[in-house]
Amino acid sequence: MNYFNLFSTILITKGTTRILISDLQRNISELYPLELHEVIMELKKYSIEDLLKNYDEESRPIVQEYLSLLLEKEYGFTTENDWDRNFPPLSYEHHEPSAITNLFIEMEDLRIIKKIYPSIENLGIKHLVIYSLKPLTSKDFIEIDKTFTTSVLSGIEIFSPFHQKINLSFIQALQKNTVRIYSLIFYNCSKPPFKAKDEYRFSLHFLKDDLQLSACGKVELKYFNTNIPKVIEAINHNSCLYKKMGIDRNGNIKNCPLMKESFGNINTQSLEEAVNQPDFKKYWNLTKDSIEICKDCEFRYVCTDCRAYTENALKNKKGINISKPLKCGYNPYTGEWEDWDSNPLKQEIFHSLG
Repeated sequence: MNYFNLFSTILITKGTTRILISDLQRNISELYPLELHEVIMELKKYSIEDLLKNYDEESRPIVQEYLSLLLEKEYGFTTENDWDRNFPPLSYEHHEPSAITNLFIEMEDLRIIKKIYPSIENLGIKHLVIYSLKPLTSKDFIEIDKTFTTSVLSGIEIFSPFHQKINLSFIQALQKNTVRIYSLIFYNCSKPPFKAKDEYRFSLHFLKDDLQLSACGKVELKYFNTNIPKVIEAINHNSCLYKKMGIDRNGNIKNCPLMKESFGNINTQSLEEAVNQPDFKKYWNLTKDSIEICKDCEFRYVCTDCRAYTENALKNKKGINISKPLKCGYNPYTGEWEDWDSNPLKQEIFHSLG
């Protein structure tokens, strides 16, 4: 007897119309029909020979094709006589020691950096994303980076308005004098001053458009992520808000800068005090398995959620909002995508929330 064994790094997510097979080791996800899910479930119970006996002559070639596909894609392997019990299953438990992992701030004044520094250390924050509303000089960038030279912070991503003093020597100065900045995005740039190369320690991008945080929350295939940490976080928690904080341009401390609910102001309250408020963590464990429509979607573990813009946000001003992200055009019941921008009802909600 021969048996098929699914690799432990293969995650199968069943939707209403299709399944998504995610290879967490190779960071690849692919769509397949629902009937393949049935075959895989039966392969966990029966030998290949016994499984084929359960199908009529007309269906056996199809089952054999599915088995060949699973082996060709290296989703699993076959063994003789019995299942190979020597490979333990992948644990989907999620452990994150930091009290907060990501902090997003809309910055109008550099003084906020020194103000939040003690909290970043106390909370063990790993990633800082700065949306600067004013142009930054090379001195500003270096000062920001220098503040966190010996910090627990792993990296800093900065969005800043483009200005005419940004040239090759400007970027080279940052390359030489910074260590924590891993990503630079200059927006409102009609034409890049030079071609960005891969020789820099940080990634460098020039955007033509203005920076609009309200553009955040879009659900598109290009934003999906199949790597193990992201998927395991999505299985256990809300991948958009879990252990994340935001500070808007007015200093209000929030789960996300775009959300309405505030938990104090950075000018009068510390980030630690905000985190310890009972409602601050109310969305942390809201997984896609509990969100309307998302729970029936095959993409739910590779997709990032959004609670700032949702389909029923106007009806859920109190309590937990479990409605589908507003900027998602995918229908898991038909397996089809549409442009959410072209939906007049969604546009009406979006403008009402703005």
